[in-house]
Amino acid sequence: MKLKLLQVKEPTDARIASPEDVFKEMAEEAKADRECFWVLHLNTWHTIIEKELVAIGTLSQATVHPREVFKKATLNSAASIITVHNHPSGNLTPSTEDKQMWALLKKAGELLLIPVEDNLIISRTGVYSELRDV
Repeated sequence: MKLKLLQVKEPTDARIASPEDVFKEMAEEAKADRECFWVLHLNTWHTIIEKELVAIGTLSQATVHPREVFKKATLNSAASIITVHNHPSGNLTPSTEDKQMWALLKKAGELLLIPVEDNLIISRTGVYSELRDV
């Protein structure tokens, strides 16, 4: 028996031009009661090929590995990705661990030629964009 959770593929016609566009696409996911980590696989037009749930964690953390982040992005021939995770607390401030993970994912993306366009944190209260904070 296969778990549907592991087969989620939600192609959309949504073109991603800003963190707010991602927030609109992921408004329901922002309400999750535990930390989850998604990868948006984008084509060259910044249209979502797939919205992939990579990890489900606890109230305050989700364990993520670059191998899992880029596995399906490679299979989907994604031109780039955006990572998104929620903070159930509503606090949009990235943790030290968030920043370390983002740096590691950027390096992996550079090696695979699948750039990480942005790393986002979402909650019921809004969205944080690493790109805007640089």
